[in-house]
Amino acid sequence: MKRNTSKRILITGASSGIGFDAAKALAQQGHTVFAAARRVALMEPLREFGVTPVALDVTDQASIAACLEAVGEVDVLINNAGYGYFGPIEVVSDQEARRQLDVNLFGLAALCRAVLPGMRERGSGRIINVASVAGRACLYFGGWYNVSKFAVEAFSDALRMEVSPFGIDVVLIEPGGIKTEWGIIAADHLSECTAGTAYEAPALREAGVMKTGYTIDLLSKPSTVTRGIVRAVKARRPRARYHMGAGSGSIIFWHTVLPTRLWDAIMRMLAHPGIAKFVSKLNKRT
Repeated sequence: MKRNTSKRILITGASSGIGFDAAKALAQQGHTVFAAARRVALMEPLREFGVTPVALDVTDQASIAACLEAVGEVDVLINNAGYGYFGPIEVVSDQEARRQLDVNLFGLAALCRAVLPGMRERGSGRIINVASVAGRACLYFGGWYNVSKFAVEAFSDALRMEVSPFGIDVVLIEPGGIKTEWGIIAADHLSECTAGTAYEAPALREAGVMKTGYTIDLLSKPSTVTRGIVRAVKARRPRARYHMGAGSGSIIFWHTVLPTRLWDAIMRMLAHPGIAKFVSKLNKRT
C-alpha cells in the first residue's frame, strides 16, 4: 500500500517573499496548506493553487487561537513570520526592541506551544523555524534583529531535544541573502532611526549598501529557500539545520574561523560606499 505523504501545513508570514513562495510550492506538491499573515488580501492569489489564507497576528494570543481553530490539526508548522529592524543598540527604543522579539521570537514560541499538545498526542509532527545566517553571525547594525535570530537558534535547539522523544522534529532554516523587500525595509528603518544621531553617517552608508544589494541580481530568489523548506517537510529524518541562499555557507564558515575583531572590521568595511558601486558594476557585467 502506498504511504500517504500529504501533510496538513500551517505557514506564517505568507503574504510575500519566502512564505508566499513556499505556500504555493507545498500546495502544488499535494499538501493541504494554510497560509497565515496579518494582510489576508495579499494572500488571496494563493487560492488559485489550493492554499487557504488565514488571518494571523503572531503577537496576539487571541489571533493565534482563532487561526488554529480555523486550521484544525497541524502536521507541520512553518514559522516564517518575521521582520528586521536594523539600528544601533544605543538608538533603538525599548519599544521597538521588544516588538522585534515579540514577532521574531515570542510569537514563534507561542505558535509552537499551541501546536505541540496535538503533535505529542498523535506521536508525530514537525516544526520548521525560519531563522537566518544573522542568527549565526552578527551583521553591522543588525542589533536587535541579530539578537532575535540568535534566540531562535537557541530556542529551536532546546525545543528539539525536549520534543524528540515524542516523535516531533524541530528544524532550522538559515537563509543567506534573499532578494525580497525585507532588505529595503530594514535599510529604511536604519536610515530613519539614526537621523541626527552620532551613528548617522556610517548608518546611511550601510543602508545604501543594503539597498544596492537588495535591488540587484546577485542575491538568491525566495525559491532557493523554498527548496530547503520542501526538503525539510519531505525528509523522513530531516537535518537539524538547512542553510541556503547567497553567502549562507561562507558567512557561517568565515565567522567561525576568523578572529572576532577581524570579522568586526570586515563588517564595517562592507559599509563603504565604494563596495556598493563595485557590487553594482559586477552585477551589470553578469
